[in-house]
Amino acid sequence: MFDPAVFAARRAAVMAAIGPRGVLVVSSLPERLRNGNAMYAFRQSSDVYYLTGFAEPDTTLVLRPGAETDRVVMFVRPRDPEMETWDGRRAGLEGARERYGAEAAYPAAELTTRLWDLLANFDELHYALGIDEEMDRRIARAIARLRKTEKKGRRPPRAVVDPRIALHELRLHKRPEELALLRKASAISIDAHVAAMKLGRPGVFEHELEALINYTFRTRGGAGPGYNTIVGTGENATILHYIENNCAIADGDLVLVDAGCEYDHYTADITRTWPANGTFSPAQRDVYQVVLATQKAAVAMAVPGATLEAIHAHCVRSLTQGMIDLGLLRGAVDDRIADGTYRTFYMHGSSHWLGMDVHDVGAYTRDGISRPLTAGMVLTIEPGLYVNIDAPNVPAHFRGIGVRIEDDVEITETGQEVLTAGCPKELADVEQHCRG
Repeated sequence: MFDPAVFAARRAAVMAAIGPRGVLVVSSLPERLRNGNAMYAFRQSSDVYYLTGFAEPDTTLVLRPGAETDRVVMFVRPRDPEMETWDGRRAGLEGARERYGAEAAYPAAELTTRLWDLLANFDELHYALGIDEEMDRRIARAIARLRKTEKKGRRPPRAVVDPRIALHELRLHKRPEELALLRKASAISIDAHVAAMKLGRPGVFEHELEALINYTFRTRGGAGPGYNTIVGTGENATILHYIENNCAIADGDLVLVDAGCEYDHYTADITRTWPANGTFSPAQRDVYQVVLATQKAAVAMAVPGATLEAIHAHCVRSLTQGMIDLGLLRGAVDDRIADGTYRTFYMHGSSHWLGMDVHDVGAYTRDGISRPLTAGMVLTIEPGLYVNIDAPNVPAHFRGIGVRIEDDVEITETGQEVLTAGCPKELADVEQHCRG
């Protein structure tokens, strides 16, 4: 965890952004039942952790920059020796005040009864509607109560504002301490991908590679995967979010691995595709070269002033030309882009923000126009080609081939840093690593 001063600076920046007439509320998502009485492992809301470093469930943070007192209020689980014997130590109210920057701290169970008073007489409520239904209801009840007390001088906020306006804009632009964690997450992820290339021989199961990847994440100090690890062999590589990971690798298969380590709440996101037997077949090589050339040119475009829209347009045009050259499509590039038939083989976006969440927060546009990239932004570049095993009217030797190549790129003041550059992707390098 960072020095508490880092979190205090973040809270100060958010409060300056929302102004003295604003109030911000962020909270943990509820713990979720997996099955029986077993729960899914809890992971703190990225917004809560970004502003506090507090990792426990049942947490709500209220920031009130214009208040005379109690500008930073936390609702947390109180100390409970019996429950701590079962579930682990709690910071409690004292810890929230002493270690996590709260000026006032209350038991989580008191949130509903106290929230209305904390929101009273502010003009704007910065809160993300539609994520947690129970929290939405608490907010609605607080507003309804304040409407009834307006004659007595306690009125509700006049507007609810999406956190992307202030908080998520700050999260979009990474500070040096955040970039250091993303570099560490990337380094661990690179090692995991290389280990998978060396193990992934014909006869090995997808879940064995998943186990090795996740093992590497944990043994290197990571929290585990930042998202479900994808290991797709053969035709499974044409399924974008394939996570069953239960098939054996066959001789001649390509293996697509999309996996990223989460390190101290920041995640990498790498995809590599490689031949299980160490040698690309001619058809696999042709498809791979189209994707690789597209991806390398797209990565080079990711510099200050560029836009994700322009990067995606390049990927679409380059891949569509490749589809025509390979015989997957026919006709002119402009026509196939205009009629959308390229989406048969390339149906997803080319980039997304990266940070505490694998699809990180931050607006992609300004007034409906793709915003220019600026220093501190971190994004992925991930074109691919996917030829379904049942795809009609295509050369048979391309059916069942899926290729995606993905890197993580930091935008710097003078250009870029490819955080995942150490992960092999050139044809010869990939084949060499696959051969051990």
